[in-house]
Amino acid sequence: MSIISLVPLAAPLALVGAALVARTDSGIRPRKALQVTRIATVFALVIAVASALTVPLTGGGTSPLIGAAEFGLSIRLDALSAIMMVLVTFVGAIVVQYSRNYMDGDAQQGRFMAQLSLTVACVLLLVLSGNLVQLIVSWVITSLAFDRLLVFYKERAKARLAAKKKFIVARFGDLGLLVAVTLLMYAFGTSDIATILEAAGSMSEAPLAVTIATFLLVIAAITKSAQFPTHGWLTEVMETPTPVSALLHAGIINAGGFLIVRLADVMMLSSGALHILALVGGFTALFGAIVMLTQTSVKVSLAWSTVSQMGFMLLQCGLGLFSLAVLHIVTHSLYKAHAFLSSGSVVEIARASWVPDTAKPKVGLVTLGLAMALGLYVGVGMLFGLSTSTDLQVFAVGSILVMGLTFLFAQASSGRTSKYVLGRTFIAGSVISVAYFGLHALASVALGHMLPAPVQAGVLEMAIMALAVGSFAVVTFLQIIEPSNAKSAFWRAARIHAANGFYANAYFDRFVGALNRPAGSSN
Repeated sequence: MSIISLVPLAAPLALVGAALVARTDSGIRPRKALQVTRIATVFALVIAVASALTVPLTGGGTSPLIGAAEFGLSIRLDALSAIMMVLVTFVGAIVVQYSRNYMDGDAQQGRFMAQLSLTVACVLLLVLSGNLVQLIVSWVITSLAFDRLLVFYKERAKARLAAKKKFIVARFGDLGLLVAVTLLMYAFGTSDIATILEAAGSMSEAPLAVTIATFLLVIAAITKSAQFPTHGWLTEVMETPTPVSALLHAGIINAGGFLIVRLADVMMLSSGALHILALVGGFTALFGAIVMLTQTSVKVSLAWSTVSQMGFMLLQCGLGLFSLAVLHIVTHSLYKAHAFLSSGSVVEIARASWVPDTAKPKVGLVTLGLAMALGLYVGVGMLFGLSTSTDLQVFAVGSILVMGLTFLFAQASSGRTSKYVLGRTFIAGSVISVAYFGLHALASVALGHMLPAPVQAGVLEMAIMALAVGSFAVVTFLQIIEPSNAKSAFWRAARIHAANGFYANAYFDRFVGALNRPAGSSN
């Protein structure tokens, strides 16, 4: 059993080996590099799927420590790590395959394929961490490996600027995680994650060291997932090759959410840390969504969407909906990786897209859209067990789904829309609702046994949820009325400010010297 528990380690080891081979193969169309990275990523995916299939049969567990005195390598294989392992290897295999053609003709393709493989290997070591020492080490090396991909073309000034910003932000997060890990090892007397989670789950009150550690974990998650105000680097990574943007969503940008979910039992000991996580995540989700709607570049728009979605993920963590947050990580990663890899076909997509009516929305039609959305949410939700005894946190997150459906139905029920379009939109909304509740139920079955349930909402929790729901409602309302007011002076000015991210990133630019005039400049 000790040998079997180490089988998942074969995946990152194969990728590291492939990276070493690919790095030595230079020139245009490096055959050896292309072959070995393809074989390694497919092999890693097979190992991931096989490992995941063993979890329901064996219940998972942690391998023996390869090391001494709490320092070393151990593999934690459970439902969470199995899901993340399959996700990382699947996206990694797709990105490597895509890069074979994308980088074709580049003399540095071998080095690029090597760095891709090495980065995926580092992420795998992170999600499979069985102890806190391995967690912090893999957390740091994943960041450093990805930094090298960001500056693959070192002559691109914007890429260097994005990498510089990320480096600064990441080191703050690394420091926070390092201190948090040290405090947790001191408080629990071990670095083994399974032992720590079991002990934390039996506690009614957290020691001071653990409470401080939870706030530091929040800082680490916020910086890792590019939350406001540390988001500036993420929206400027467009100078890197497209596969890098896709790989970003394979356990790198969403590693903050993984960290919180992995240590969920510890986080539940500090309601204050969860409140901060929910507030920062909720604000970033709104902020990113507003800015995203004003972007004209498809890749920049996708980057702002990622900022927003990572905020929503951490909002779910802050509300204690950990299984739903994992579902969000998986679905968003798959969607966004595909969106970046297919971003070149945006013109064809735009031509085939239906353009909504810019006429002033009618109150009756908007009300009809809201009624349809609520009807779907309640009707489909009851089929999946939604009732008055369901946690308020689930209703809070679900209300945001209702707002999205309301906007969809309001656009489809405009004056010049045919009944055919309205019917198709209703069917699409029904599919979305079934998928939402169905996937939520599946995530609860897969992860509910190992993750703590949300705490009963108190006054402060309800206030945070009301703030989040109310803010999303305001944004939905603005989205509905904006097309008919787009030419007014107010909306045009507001759009300019939003398109520039309300200039929050300008302060970071000034801090890193990006706004300084070149030496010898007379202007």
